[in-house]
Formats: sequence, C-alpha cells, structure tokens
Amino acid sequence: MKILLGFLIPLIGTTLGAALVLLLKGQLNKKIKKAMLGFAAGVMVAASIWSLINPAIEMSESLGVWTALPAAVGFLIGVGFPLLLDTLVPHLHSSGIMEGRPAKFNRTVKMMFAVTLHNIPEGMAVGIVLAGVISGQEIISMNAALALSIGIALQNFPEGAIISLPFYQEGHSKKKSFFLGFLSGVVEPIAAVLTMLLVSIVEPILPYVLAFAAGAMMYVVVEELIPDSQTETHSNIPTVAFALGFVLMMVLDVTLG
Repeated sequence: MKILLGFLIPLIGTTLGAALVLLLKGQLNKKIKKAMLGFAAGVMVAASIWSLINPAIEMSESLGVWTALPAAVGFLIGVGFPLLLDTLVPHLHSSGIMEGRPAKFNRTVKMMFAVTLHNIPEGMAVGIVLAGVISGQEIISMNAALALSIGIALQNFPEGAIISLPFYQEGHSKKKSFFLGFLSGVVEPIAAVLTMLLVSIVEPILPYVLAFAAGAMMYVVVEELIPDSQTETHSNIPTVAFALGFVLMMVLDVTLG
C-alpha cells in the first residue's frame, strides 16, 4: 500500500492543482504564479539534495576518496538528459505559455511537451527511491520515499494550476481544462514504474541513478522555474516562496527519513 501511495501521491498533487481551474475565474494573478514557481523550485532543490544526492553519496562510502564520484557523474548525466530532450522536442517556458506568446507550433501541443519534460525526471526520482526501498537499501527508508513523493506533490500542485488555467483561457471548458491538467501528471507514475523496474535489474548503479534524477530535477529548476519566476517585477515574491518550499521539503525529509 505504501509503495502504491508513493506512485500516486505526486499525481494527486497535480490533480488538486488542476482542480483550481474549476474554482477560479479569469487569469491567474501574476504574483500568485510567481510564488507558485518559486515554491516549486525550492521543493525540488531540497528534494534533490536530501532525498537523492545525499543517499547516493552514502551508498558510495566504501569507495574512499572516490566517494563523491558516482554522485558527480550521475548528476552531470542527469543534467544532460533533459538538455537533450529540450534540443529534440519543441520547447516552451511556462511563462510563455501563461502570457500567450506567439509560437510556431500549436500552443497546446507545445504545452504538453513542456509538461512532459517537467514530469519525466520527477517520476524517475520517485521510481528510483522506491526501487531502493524494495531492494533493501538501509540508507533509503519507506518514510524517506514517501517524503520525496509528498515533496514532488507539493511541487506539482502549482504546476497543475499553471497547466490547466491556460487551457481555460484559450477557450476550452473548465472540465476539459481540468482533465488536460490531470493528464499532464499521468506521465509521472508511468515514468516511476518503468524506472523502478529498470533499477531493480541494475541495482549496483543505484547511486549513479539517484544522482541522475537529482541532476534532471535541478535542470528543470534552473532552466524553467527560476527564470520564469524572476521575469518582470515582484522578483522578491518567488525568492521568499523558494525559501519556504526549500525549508518545508527539508523538514519533511529529515523528519520522515
């Protein structure tokens, strides 16, 4: 049951965020959007450090002076993975989506691609940590895995809203906008299951894979969330929200882990 919850909690976060379209009217307030982006970035940075990089380093302590090598290599490869996806797939920042900027491709299609890029590394992170629990890794507890899932769900809540509201603003019905926002989160449990199955086969490289997920998540933060939160005015709002998200996820991971 806990394993199943670990898979579903992030999707629940996206679903609740997407449900905001059923309650709100008009465009999302820019200050609220900035706060959401900053909060999501803080949660993802803390999750990358405490739930992924630290366990990867602890698993490699037997390597002596090379203890940090698996985490370093995995992290750099993790950054390169979404960078490659960004190169191959039509890409669109969330701020561009929210502002309705002209695009060569259909805006809705580009939005779905952007959401997929966001959610793949998050789903991978959940799958990797759950695989560590199932394989009996003492460094990764079930509570720590649930803490990561909760943290990603907290990050997914604003993301669900940022996805569903533009659909509504483009003329889609509220129900359809909510469904599309919900659908954007389905890729996460799929990525989690596939990653867990893969890692269960290649358990010896688990430290590399944990750091890989951290690198992919950090890429999303630096490439997407922080730049989009700092556009125009009120840049202090996402900065404060970042700090709150970081501290909340840190406390969750330390307390539950």
